[in-house]
Amino acid sequence: MQTVALICIAVMSVWTFAAMGYDKRQSKRKGQRVPEKNLWLLAMLGGGIGAYFGMQLFRHKTRHTSFRIGFLMLAILYGVLILYLFGVTLPTTSFV
Repeated sequence: MQTVALICIAVMSVWTFAAMGYDKRQSKRKGQRVPEKNLWLLAMLGGGIGAYFGMQLFRHKTRHTSFRIGFLMLAILYGVLILYLFGVTLPTTSFV
C-alpha cells in the first residue's frame, strides 16, 4: 500500500508540474489556459510538491497569495506524508 501511495504522489506531482508549465506557456502565448480550480484539484489530489516546484521554476501564479501559501502547505503536507510512508520518525523533545 505504501508503494501505491508513493507512486500516486509522484505521478500527480509530475502531472501538476507539467500543468503549471503548460499554463505558463499558454499565458505567454495568449492561448487557452488551465483553469485555476483544475490546478488546485491536481495539487490536492497528490500533486502539491509538483505544484509548488512548478510555481517556483516557471514563476507562475507567484503573485497570488493563496497559491503561494496553499501550494507550500500542500508540498509540506505531502513531504511529511512521504517521510511517514518511508518510516522516518520525526525527533521529539521531552523536558523532564
